[in-house]
Amino acid sequence: MTNYNQLEKLIVEAAPGELIRRKSSQYLMPVKLEGHLTEKEEYNIYPFCPLGDNKIFNGYEGLAKYIMEQGSVIIDGFAGVFWDDVVSGLTEYFTDTGLTTNILKTSDYFKSSEEIERMVEPFLGSDDSVWGTKCTLSLDSLYNQELFEVKPKLDCNINILIGCGAALVNWNVPVVYFDLPKNELQFRMRAGSITNLGCNAPSEPASMYKRFYFVDWVLLNDHKKAILERIEVIADSQWGNDINWMFREALFEGLAKISHTVIRVRPWFEPGAWGGQWIKDHIKHLNKDVVNYAWSFELIVPENGLVFESDGYLLEVSFDFLMFNNYQQVLGKHAGVFGHEFPIRFDFLDTFDGGNLSIQVHPRLKYIQEVFGENITQDETYYILDCREDAKVYLGFQENIDEVKFRSSLEVSQTEGKEIDIEDFVQCHTAKKHDLFLIPNGTIHSSGKDNLVLEISATPYIFTFKMYDWLRLDLEGKPRPINIEHAFNNLDFERKGDRVERELISHQYVLEQGPDWQIIHLPTHKDHFYDVHRLEFTKSVAVSTDNCCHVMMLVEGSSVLLKTPDGCSQVFAYAETFVIPATASNYELINLGEGKAKVIKAFLK
Repeated sequence: MTNYNQLEKLIVEAAPGELIRRKSSQYLMPVKLEGHLTEKEEYNIYPFCPLGDNKIFNGYEGLAKYIMEQGSVIIDGFAGVFWDDVVSGLTEYFTDTGLTTNILKTSDYFKSSEEIERMVEPFLGSDDSVWGTKCTLSLDSLYNQELFEVKPKLDCNINILIGCGAALVNWNVPVVYFDLPKNELQFRMRAGSITNLGCNAPSEPASMYKRFYFVDWVLLNDHKKAILERIEVIADSQWGNDINWMFREALFEGLAKISHTVIRVRPWFEPGAWGGQWIKDHIKHLNKDVVNYAWSFELIVPENGLVFESDGYLLEVSFDFLMFNNYQQVLGKHAGVFGHEFPIRFDFLDTFDGGNLSIQVHPRLKYIQEVFGENITQDETYYILDCREDAKVYLGFQENIDEVKFRSSLEVSQTEGKEIDIEDFVQCHTAKKHDLFLIPNGTIHSSGKDNLVLEISATPYIFTFKMYDWLRLDLEGKPRPINIEHAFNNLDFERKGDRVERELISHQYVLEQGPDWQIIHLPTHKDHFYDVHRLEFTKSVAVSTDNCCHVMMLVEGSSVLLKTPDGCSQVFAYAETFVIPATASNYELINLGEGKAKVIKAFLK
């Protein structure tokens, strides 16, 4: 059993002059498993797809030997990779061979930091804004023309062009790609150990994240898609001075396997100003030495990764690889609509012994498309996985809502620090386990304290316009951004009074049933492009995908066994999220616990 307390976590101390490389309370994923990480009936924080023996390799030595055999290679990769670590890790094995090496870095060919800043500025919004607009540039525009003219040296045994965008250069050689999980990228960002593309120095983390989200990640994902067929080796660089790597055949074999059976991403967890204690109390192997956990990124695929395993070694790649290569198998009849963009999101909002979320709203479809460059908007639902007796959800306006008075009260609160009795304006509803509250775009809402919310949503996840945040500070003692102007550009003031009960709280009913099972329909709003069922069964239930992707979670019971027609058999524990791709065709869920199992199924309409 791996001792999680011995794994690297929060790095806040360094030797004099040494760079702090990672700032987080979260453990690094282990390089190699030691036995089973969890019991079958426990939530697994490092889920993986096994590939069989001799598919994943550890360390720089084997990769160095592969490069020596090739003679010349391109080493490309994602933002946040410690490229100097890669160079030193490889050259350690080149030096004793007597081979001559020529190593060129793409970072030496960036346009000036000032010029790049001018280029990307239109996509970053104002300095005081949390949001920008999705970048429409291409990665090659950040580099000087000299990069595209570099050639291998014929008198050198080994030629390497290394860094983000290296495969833009037309060398007819193998491409090695170094990936980095988005959570680890952000932990490095917070430590100031990395920069945005082409920047001379790190900046404040919030501005770096905005630049990553709206510019760097967009360009690098487009580039990754373009070079996918050229990648011969994929490496996981989240451990800094160590790597796990595999050949393309193993990667595509793994992607094909999960795109026909079942997909589970690696979740990650974050504290927050309103965060609670449910996740700490119910999910083992997390670092408990944190003030709270506010979020679990259960399935927020722009920031989640897929983990593969061979001989105990773990290797994580971004979810983008799956969508770029297997989106048709994953999405089935909806592939033509959403393309490479996975449309459904699952995450936890934990307010147990915590605080209320901010009073907030999400942008309407036209607004998010025109202002932020997104394709779909942040239509949400709150599924109450667990709660205390007095838990509440804020949803919809009071019948007598006065827009002018409401805005005035919010502005006075922001400028003068005055509390608001928010229930003068916003309805407050009792929350009960298995309730589903509907939050189509434009709807005012918030979760109250003492809830564990499973947020079932469209994939966009950062476009939250806060209007009132209970006058609290964030975990660093700073005010949280309030976005009254954006909010009032999007609020639907007709969602008020009796309409809220009728239209924004799902009225559940039995859709189908058998001797020991039933399917409960939890209807969503007409503006939601996804729907929700709950499968309830004492023994088992058989389900057809109807060529549609199903996103699922066990919301009551200890564990279930999933079986698919190709022989896949996998156990999922309480509160674990898993995805059945459309191509799986059909599947069976078997209850492994006592009493009745209940499984949520979200799917595209």
